Amino acid sequence: YLALTKKSTLMQRRRMIMDYTARYGLEFNPFLKNSKEVLVETQEYKEVLFRLNYLLTTKGFGLLTGSAGRGKTTAVRNWASGLNTSLYKVVYSSLSTLTVNDFYRNLAAELGAQPAFRKTDNFKIIQDEINRLVLEKRQTPVIIIDEANYIGNAVLNDLKMLFNFEMDSKDRAVVLLSGLPQLNSTLRLSIHEPFRQRIVMNYNLEGMTKAEGHSYVAAKLNGAGCTQTVFEDNALEAILNAANGTPRMINKLCNASLLVGNSSNLNIITADAVMQAINDCELG
Repeated sequence: YLALTKKSTLMQRRRMIMDYTARYGLEFNPFLKNSKEVLVETQEYKEVLFRLNYLLTTKGFGLLTGSAGRGKTTAVRNWASGLNTSLYKVVYSSLSTLTVNDFYRNLAAELGAQPAFRKTDNFKIIQDEINRLVLEKRQTPVIIIDEANYIGNAVLNDLKMLFNFEMDSKDRAVVLLSGLPQLNSTLRLSIHEPFRQRIVMNYNLEGMTKAEGHSYVAAKLNGAGCTQTVFEDNALEAILNAANGTPRMINKLCNASLLVGNSSNLNIITADAVMQAINDCELG
């Protein structure tokens, strides 16, 4: 009986999902994180790609910052996924709270080497593996450190030495630090001056303009096969005002508005439905 009840509940939920996407002419919900991704190339997204490609050409250290939800990880992920795997070895890490030796061990393993127990051994293992990739396999290591605003001073102090080749005359890897804007404040400290001088690319995402927000939502809906009007003009305006140029918040509020609209039996999302969605999204 319990199994049948669970199955029935699951089927009801699936029908509800299908009902609200069908109501608004959507093949799927483009505002959900785990749904099929509809990539919208805003002007700022294109600028980020330009900066990342510049870093790829010059090699060395790059810095990408922006407030939460501004699209840093999405931009980096799509950029990295488009790199030729025969030319680039992409290593991604979000373990920014590790000790120096744990950071070394994780990086050595991600590069495909067997990590050691001692920090000095791991230092040599990482440099040897980077040299092997560059000189033997003709691959450029692209090391992406996400959530880099949580990196401790000890790791930051070591990074400049870890990627120092031939008495600091060669940059053999691309090292991208991505994080919240406070990472810039950390790097302005005098102890990080030597590291800061080695940064060849530094970009901060400011968020979408109102016009870009309109285009963003339209592109998301179009990517999901929608050909009908989903949001009233003032409803969309309310979403964009509340989201303040942050793509993640636009997605969250659009998704919540669809759910509210469907439960209220609305074929077009109104400003009142959006205000209810905004209230629902606020933490109590």
